[in-house]
Amino acid sequence: MSANEDRQRAASTRTAWLLSAPALVVLILAASGPLLIVLVYSFLSPGDYTGVQRPFTLEAWQSILFTRDIFDGTLQLADAHLSIFWRSVKLSLLTTAITFAVGFPTAWFIATRPAKSRALWLFLITIPFWTNLLIRTVAINEVIRNEGVINTLLIRAGLIDQPLRIIYTDTAVLIGMAYVYLPLMVLPLFAAIDRFDMKLLEAGYDLYASRLQVLRRVILPLVKPGIVAGSILVFIPSLGAYVTPRVLGGGKNMMIGNFIELQFGQGRNWPLGAALSMTLLVIVTVALLVYVRAANRDRSHG
Repeated sequence: MSANEDRQRAASTRTAWLLSAPALVVLILAASGPLLIVLVYSFLSPGDYTGVQRPFTLEAWQSILFTRDIFDGTLQLADAHLSIFWRSVKLSLLTTAITFAVGFPTAWFIATRPAKSRALWLFLITIPFWTNLLIRTVAINEVIRNEGVINTLLIRAGLIDQPLRIIYTDTAVLIGMAYVYLPLMVLPLFAAIDRFDMKLLEAGYDLYASRLQVLRRVILPLVKPGIVAGSILVFIPSLGAYVTPRVLGGGKNMMIGNFIELQFGQGRNWPLGAALSMTLLVIVTVALLVYVRAANRDRSHG
């Protein structure tokens, strides 16, 4: 009986692999293939006008952190590159923190509404996804620019004499990314809070716990998977954002995505752009590994 079950299980596994083989081949060719090309490009030299050419070299990878002096050829830290990396990581972390600060009470509010009205609130949260990212970014631009809604209202109210300079700053990019990626934080948090047993709150209060203690020791540990998932969903696209920094940053406050586009475009340095792309991929992979490790730790503890 056990041998028959093993044979059936093996046959079922073979059938599953055969059925999924076409999809796996497409994924390998469509995902791994282009990444392999980009990886090879990162070890080549820039072409005379565009593209890449031999010989193979590590110059592109070296150029990520170091730049060569045009006079004596000595290596120096690439301050501009490091500044772009730091700005990207900083703004991505701040975007994650802001979306969590706004998204957690929003998700809690939706999860505690009557079942009939939750669908309406979730519908309102997902409406921004119906429009193009560029349109949403331009809409934020109309709100925070010098003659936008915020400055107009503040001037008419007599609170300021001159418009606040928000546009084309890191603050503008931060506001735009927080607005764009807020639903990506709210939805995983809602899914985690929706499974939360509200009787645990009553138990905490019965044990004379304060609201802060209930939040810190009961609510947050139980909804931690939603917090981690939302943070990953916000941090990863924020790190590689291109449209929002381009529109709201004015091209001066670049992030990694803009810097990569610059190398493949006006910079005509495809190897450096490819090396930067692979570096961004490594950062994203590390973030995903942190998420998987945290999820496995939670699962091992029940």
